[in-house]
Amino acid sequence: MRFVCEHRARFGVEPILRVLEIPVSTFYGWLAQQRDPCQRQCQDAWLLGKIRAVHGRSRGTYGAPRVHAQLRRDGICTSRKRVARLMGTNGLQGAFVRKRWRCSTRQNPTATPAPDLVNRDFTAPAPNRLWVADLSRIPTGEGPLWLASVRDAFSRRIVGWKTSDRADTELVLGALEYAVWGRGLDGNPGQPQLVHHSDRGAQYTAIRFTQRLADAGIRPSMGSVGDSFDNALAENFFSTLKVELVYRTSFRTREEADLELFRYIDGWYNPHRIQKALGWRSPDEYEADYDRNLDAATAAVTN
Repeated sequence: MRFVCEHRARFGVEPILRVLEIPVSTFYGWLAQQRDPCQRQCQDAWLLGKIRAVHGRSRGTYGAPRVHAQLRRDGICTSRKRVARLMGTNGLQGAFVRKRWRCSTRQNPTATPAPDLVNRDFTAPAPNRLWVADLSRIPTGEGPLWLASVRDAFSRRIVGWKTSDRADTELVLGALEYAVWGRGLDGNPGQPQLVHHSDRGAQYTAIRFTQRLADAGIRPSMGSVGDSFDNALAENFFSTLKVELVYRTSFRTREEADLELFRYIDGWYNPHRIQKALGWRSPDEYEADYDRNLDAATAAVTN
């Protein structure tokens, strides 16, 4: 109908409708609705504005389920199907997978890997009980930028990360140091023992890395090589990162990519990006709720 409106001055209404095989009454009925929209149409127009706002804040990455969840968090009650319909008819969609997962693990055949203490069970009863780690390649105009990350299985928060132009032991050590420092674990003997799970890449089996884990009182755990399911929670983050940022952006320099990664991880993913597994809360919100509930339970016991 909008096409007819846009071209009516040039070709006339009836010739266009005749070619399109649309009754004239249908067009004029639609035109009357546009001049005097019903309550449902007014509500749809208002809701579409809210949907566009949520979709825009997510950098265009949220699909209908996540947009619907965010609207409910904002106090807007509507159905998921209605959100999906409005997004579909207005050309709004979330980010989706365009490339396949590819293994980039380089194993050191002389190293002895740690046992698998996780066995694909990526759940944890509290923060700092299970961390999963991995590294991935980010393409730039200057060559690859490697990203190493450490993710807490409890809240799915990225607790440590580091970038480098080399996928070496320094890279994964830097991400680990970030996590240990940020969580305040060094020199804390009362902390329940933490498991650090990774693949069997040479960076993670290096003596310097395993020694640093031992110094911090962290138990190493490793899955098999080339099996993404053995480190699925770490792979899941990289899949999300690439779908929502890397595949949609061309980085001219490593510095530019590093800045965008900072904005995404610390400025969006941890504090704001809601996740279904967390009850449609962000990692930071999930941990804040856990801390509040723990403080309330402690206060109730002491009183």
